[in-house]
Amino acid sequence: MSPIGHRINPSAPPVPAAILDDFRDAAVAVISDNMNRLHGSKSLRPYHRSGRLIGTAVTVKTRPGDNQTLHKAYEILRAGDVLVVDGSGDLAQALVGEIMMSRAKAIGVAGFVIDGAIRDVDAFVKADFPCYARGVTHRGPYKSGPGEINVPVSVDGMVVMPGDVVIGDADGVVTFDRADAAELLALVRKQEAREADALKAIAEGRLDNAYIGVAKAP
Repeated sequence: MSPIGHRINPSAPPVPAAILDDFRDAAVAVISDNMNRLHGSKSLRPYHRSGRLIGTAVTVKTRPGDNQTLHKAYEILRAGDVLVVDGSGDLAQALVGEIMMSRAKAIGVAGFVIDGAIRDVDAFVKADFPCYARGVTHRGPYKSGPGEINVPVSVDGMVVMPGDVVIGDADGVVTFDRADAAELLALVRKQEAREADALKAIAEGRLDNAYIGVAKAP
């Protein structure tokens, strides 16, 4: 058994395709609304041009500014995985750049969620590889460790477990346990229907404050 601080655990099984398909078009904002608006990223921003992120979390906890453990994670990354990195929000050194992005894309990795800095932003834009990060710096990483793979991590206020469902769009990132998918999907579908009705009512000039629970003035 590896000592604490150096654990490299096997990845969880991929999230079933049926769950990914159910949530493929669900807005992060709507998912977050139905998790009591308590879960999801706050400061991470997308650095790709467009497109959604959805996949299975492979988590990495690393010393700030050091990406040795990220390189080790490539030994177990699979198509459809999302590399979720707890870099303590440090912006002094970039944890990933064009080479690591290109390698991940070749594997079929779904994207990156980096609580830290990245570099080679133009490459992420041109490749349209989903990447959410806290910031940018040209300064490269150190490669001495330590770090852990597939352990619980804290990423921009989110607790992410290995194997969680990870979803990102232009608004940010949200994660959840696959065991909650069916219950969450039912709530998401109900809100999607309510919002569709509200937008239709706006277009027809019918919407009033009852939609948001505000009583009409007497």
